[in-house]
Amino acid sequence: MFLQQLVNGLVIGGVYALFALGFTLIFGIHKIMNLAHGGIFMTGAFIGLYSVQAGLPLWLAFILAMVGAGLVSVIIEVTAFRRLRQSGEVEFSALISSIGANLVLVSIAQILSKTQVLRFPFDTFPVVIFKLWGLRVSALQLAMAVLAILLVAGLSWYLYRTGFGRQVRAVAQNERAALLAGIRPSVIYFQTFMLSGMLAGAAGVLVGLAFNSIHFMMGDPFLLRGFVVVILGGLGSVAGALVASLGFGVLQTLSVAYLSSRLSDIIIFGLLFAVLLLRPNGLFGQDEAGVLRGRR
Repeated sequence: MFLQQLVNGLVIGGVYALFALGFTLIFGIHKIMNLAHGGIFMTGAFIGLYSVQAGLPLWLAFILAMVGAGLVSVIIEVTAFRRLRQSGEVEFSALISSIGANLVLVSIAQILSKTQVLRFPFDTFPVVIFKLWGLRVSALQLAMAVLAILLVAGLSWYLYRTGFGRQVRAVAQNERAALLAGIRPSVIYFQTFMLSGMLAGAAGVLVGLAFNSIHFMMGDPFLLRGFVVVILGGLGSVAGALVASLGFGVLQTLSVAYLSSRLSDIIIFGLLFAVLLLRPNGLFGQDEAGVLRGRR
């Protein structure tokens, strides 16, 4: 049923949005592509899994995964990006540095998991199916949708309705002017990397629960998809990342359901090329990438 696949796609798209928003948040402020974001996503999934296996309730494991992934993201900012930013050699060097950081995270996870695919215990989340207007929606899907909505709404409020959001926009537009205005860019960098990592960690746990499959390479395909979403939406555009994530999830689900899983990536990347031909800066992109575009 088309509506069923549409609902499934929107749920998956919401998880993509958590991943992509953290990705675009870093680019919008730092003007760097953090290729360690997939490793942070994977780290969140592992922290959530090991917390549950240690006997903690899922809600607490979810929070620990978000905080843990956020702290890992901050550590990467301090060790891999900060000195490069101070030297003024950020863009290309940061790509190489983030690849190295990602390899470190993947190697640690590979050693801990012994290259095995890990799974949450069967009773981690109740298997309950709701039937609404002919649609079958699981309790897990509802939880994923609600959490994605709450986290995206919370991020939007934090960025657009608080003094922090104004400081972020100031640093993103002109770091030197922001510094003269009394804003400490180092604090902004810390908070944005923390937020970005927390969103990636949340996405990692939700994906691990949805597919009940956690492994050390799970971040790589999500990094590629997140990169596509960010490019489609427009580099540095929060609104673009959100819209592109939902569209990506729906398109992927429909193409797998009605065509073939082998054609799914062909269709998605074909759409990427078509969009870039018509709008080189993405759907919501502008000439100058800056975070928090789409709302004044």
